[in-house]
Amino acid sequence: MTVNISRRAALRRVAFVVTGTALGSQALSLPAQAAGNGPEPDRFRKEIRRMQERNERVMTGLASKNGWEMEKVADAHGHIYTRPVPGTPLDGVQMRMAEVETVLMHVISRFHYEIDALRKGDVVGWRKPGSVRKGIAESNLASGTAVQIRPGSYPSGARGGFYPMEEFVVRDILAECEGVVRWGGDDNRPDESLFYIDVPPDDERLAKVAAKIRDWNYTPGRGSGVLVDHLQPDRRKDAKRLAASQS
Repeated sequence: MTVNISRRAALRRVAFVVTGTALGSQALSLPAQAAGNGPEPDRFRKEIRRMQERNERVMTGLASKNGWEMEKVADAHGHIYTRPVPGTPLDGVQMRMAEVETVLMHVISRFHYEIDALRKGDVVGWRKPGSVRKGIAESNLASGTAVQIRPGSYPSGARGGFYPMEEFVVRDILAECEGVVRWGGDDNRPDESLFYIDVPPDDERLAKVAAKIRDWNYTPGRGSGVLVDHLQPDRRKDAKRLAASQS
């Protein structure tokens, strides 16, 4: 069932907006003007009104299955933007920026290099809240925290879309992400095209994994695009352990 964003999260978002504006800091340093004297209070009120209008236009106040807020639009001054996927012919994928982007890009890139080369249109990211089913993993697409890779090839409700060696790679990718990503193929109603963030906002594990991947991206011989032995005993052990905990 879709749930409302908590009051604590809402207040945190408002605080971020207010403290992130230069006008806000100016107003705090000018108490006389804040009382109603001079032009600064008007500018401050206009900025607050502009941000409130932006929130009404972009934000929903509702959480997707994994606890992240769904957004009404993408590429419109929210948290979700079209991002390029280096090394692939994809036009770009709409997803939540920062740590979520880093981790999901890693999943997409490894799929491209190690399972099958992706083509334009093969990956679906953000979808409008009204186009997803609420209360299930599919809703995570509307918060920009999930992607579907070739949804037409791996239809929802069906299992067995991957060959055994391809599934080994999927398991290895998930193990590299240390449990912050879940595969829809493990859900009660499977969607083998779906990969989504499986931790709530502000979870330190996501930041840790994203930092690891960013470090790999700048280290020769590491990260996506580098051949790995998926059957190496330690890697298989990690993959099996995670699969057991997520199934």
